[in-house]
Amino acid sequence: MSSPEIASLSWGHMKVKGCSSSYKDCKVWPGGSRTWDWRETGTDHYPGVQPADLEEVLKKGIDLLVIGRGMSEALQVPSSTLDFVKQKGVDVKVLQTEKAVAEYNKLAAKGAKVGGVFHSTC
Repeated sequence: MSSPEIASLSWGHMKVKGCSSSYKDCKVWPGGSRTWDWRETGTDHYPGVQPADLEEVLKKGIDLLVIGRGMSEALQVPSSTLDFVKQKGVDVKVLQTEKAVAEYNKLAAKGAKVGGVFHSTC
């Protein structure tokens, strides 16, 4: 199963190829995507992305996780979260969201087992 292409990104709006709905923030993995609802884990810009935000994507058999920190990189990614990902045997890249989407799409097009979580605003 391949990772779906992120078809478009603009402030507060993301579309994933093959998905009829659009997202503000999203999670993607080989074969699927869904909204990233911060309320599920109590996530906020600070302290930022929590291991609980990533568990679902990490369980999808990915080799690399791309995290988009937002257009202005307001979303923090604590070192403890990065350590959690690495302990699962998954490489991780943390980038500004536009760069993160470009990197994710490049890897997905090459057939990599890549997943991502992306914040599309600040």
